[in-house]
Amino acid sequence: MEKKENNLMEKIVSLCKRRGFIFSGSEIYGGLAGTYDWGHFGVALKNNVKQYWWKKFVDNRHDVYGIDTAILMRQEVWQNAGHVANFSDPMVECEKCKEKFRTDQLETFDVSNGGKRSDLKEPSCPNCGGELGEAKRFNMMFQTKVGASEDSSAISYLRPETAQGMFVNFKNTVDAFHPKLPFGMAQIGKAFRNEVTPRDFIFRVREFEQMEIEYFVRNENWGKYFEYWKGEMLEWMEEVGIDMSKVHELEVADKDRAHYSKRTVDFEFDYPFGRKELFGLAYRTDFDLKNHKLDYIDEEKGDK
Repeated sequence: MEKKENNLMEKIVSLCKRRGFIFSGSEIYGGLAGTYDWGHFGVALKNNVKQYWWKKFVDNRHDVYGIDTAILMRQEVWQNAGHVANFSDPMVECEKCKEKFRTDQLETFDVSNGGKRSDLKEPSCPNCGGELGEAKRFNMMFQTKVGASEDSSAISYLRPETAQGMFVNFKNTVDAFHPKLPFGMAQIGKAFRNEVTPRDFIFRVREFEQMEIEYFVRNENWGKYFEYWKGEMLEWMEEVGIDMSKVHELEVADKDRAHYSKRTVDFEFDYPFGRKELFGLAYRTDFDLKNHKLDYIDEEKGDK
């Protein structure tokens, strides 16, 4: 079965290149892992998806405001959002061939135990069989520097998600449009993650685009709107022609949720390389707004 799936993926990758959809990044220089360039038909397909998403979730609604924020932001954004401390994966390195792996991709590690070695069997490298070292935390954000200064004040990051750009513009949106609760902000844009082991063609890459909505509600109503948006997402999948028999809802356990989430549901899809996340829905509470010291004055209730 695995060989059949590998053959299918090889055919898909080959077809995408021959028909001008997707090419390997920096291909004439041997390629750069986790990067891809979109050809003529790939761009057209991607634009169709983005335009339809924007029409459904922004243009056809009165309660969602579009925004397009900068990829580079001050380092304080990511410090206060918790990404500098928490946006990381446990990683191990083979002591023989020096290949690196994420521990959640190796059955020999107990990911639920903080990435520590499992007592069930001795971990070994899936490439060469060599000994694997101890798990270490690896922050997936790309760090860069802004301007000519070389000190720590010049540090910035390529954004690993589009959400923070919306949160830091929360006050600007409220001041400009005076929206009543509930309301949302939507953005389509590039995000970057320094994946330890990019894999599965364009599924797990280092540079990609996100289509994301942050929807702000009164705390007591979050459950109702969580279910509402879950329904909207399922409807979206059907509208764009996704085979719903291959879609599965996964209630993410407490230990596996992101640091900002109180509840997360992942929608997983049966890809040729296995069942993986297609997209997710998370209730972030007021974690982000509170950490950025932002609030909303509810004029109807007279409180924040």
